[in-house]
Amino acid sequence: METKLKINRLIDHTLLKPEATREQIQKLCAEALTHHFFSVCINPFYVPYAATLLKGSDVSVCTVIGFPLGANSTETKVFETKKAIADGATEIDMVINVGAIKNKEWDLVKKDIEAVVMAAGPKIVKVIFETCLLSNEEKIKASELASQAGAHFVKTSTGFSTGGATLEDVALMKAHILPQMEVKASGGVRDLEAAKAFIAAGATRLGTSSGIAILTGLTASGGNY
Repeated sequence: METKLKINRLIDHTLLKPEATREQIQKLCAEALTHHFFSVCINPFYVPYAATLLKGSDVSVCTVIGFPLGANSTETKVFETKKAIADGATEIDMVINVGAIKNKEWDLVKKDIEAVVMAAGPKIVKVIFETCLLSNEEKIKASELASQAGAHFVKTSTGFSTGGATLEDVALMKAHILPQMEVKASGGVRDLEAAKAFIAAGATRLGTSSGIAILTGLTASGGNY
C-alpha cells in the first residue's frame, strides 16, 4: 500500500479525448481529489472549469499546448500558454515542433521551447517529444535542447500518435537532460507493474487515464493513455 500511495503523487490523471464532456471532466477531478493525484491533465477549454473544481486542493491543473501535433507557430503556443495560466493552469505540457526536428532546425526548436518557458513564468513546463516519431539521435538532441531552453520536464508522448512511452526512451531521455530536470512517461502506462517499471527507468511523473487501476493493482485496457 505504501508504494501505491507514493505513486498517486506521481500521476497526472488524464483526459484529453476531443469528445470529453463537462460531466467527464467533473468525474476526473473528483477522482483526482479522492486519490490525491498530482494533477489532472486536460485540454485548455476545460482549464477554467477544472481550476474551479480543484481550488484550494492539493491537485494541480495541467494542460496541453500545441497539442497534439506541435506544428503550431511559436506565437500561437505562447498565446495558448498565457491564456491557460490566466484561466488557472499550473503546469504546461507543450508539444515540441517535430517537423523542425526532422529538418534539423535546432535553433527554431530551442527558441520555440524557450518562448513557452518564458510565457509560463514560474509554472512548470514539460516538453512532449512524441518519441515514436524520432530516432534515438533526435531524442538525445531534443533532450539537450529542452535542457538549454529551461524546461522542467521532458515527456515521451501525446498518446495520440503511433506509439507511447517505452522504458528505453525514458532511460535515454533521463540520461541526456540536466540533473535537476525530470521525465514524464505517457501513453500506455495502464497498470501498477508498468508504473513501477517506468519509475525505475527514471520517470518521476506518469501521464495516464488508468490512475485508479494503477492504485488498485488492476490492469486497465483501451484508450490512448
